[in-house]
Amino acid sequence: MSILEFRPVRPVGSETALLDWQRIHNLIIPTDPLSVDEIAVRAQRNILEVAYAGTVPVGCSTVRPPEFDSAPGTVIARVLPEHRRHGYGEQIYERGLAAVRELGAHAVQTVILASNDDGLRFARRHGFVEIERYVLPGDTVAFVDLQLA
Repeated sequence: MSILEFRPVRPVGSETALLDWQRIHNLIIPTDPLSVDEIAVRAQRNILEVAYAGTVPVGCSTVRPPEFDSAPGTVIARVLPEHRRHGYGEQIYERGLAAVRELGAHAVQTVILASNDDGLRFARRHGFVEIERYVLPGDTVAFVDLQLA
């Protein structure tokens, strides 16, 4: 499908979207799987959305607002591997970027699992530069923090 239809994730209002967001996140970030309860907590402070092509979930996003005036906001766009290179990532990212800027972010960051070569290439193509790598306790794969230059 070439037309992307977005449906916002509202954990308290749509269990289907919440479970779609969880499945996509956990497939793309298997080193840090999230429970439904953890996602519900995140949805209290972040904007979580699922992107659909028709009724098929193809990706999800997280927008973290800046914590204070000079802090960066964060946009994380995730697209399932079988749906990449169809423009979904671009649409998810642009939507998240607009949202984080509306929330007052003057700087924008993202975070990508180091093993996600597609995600790192996408971020670099969109002007992000690496600022830090770290490994969560008990993990072996690093997360890469990047900032929009």
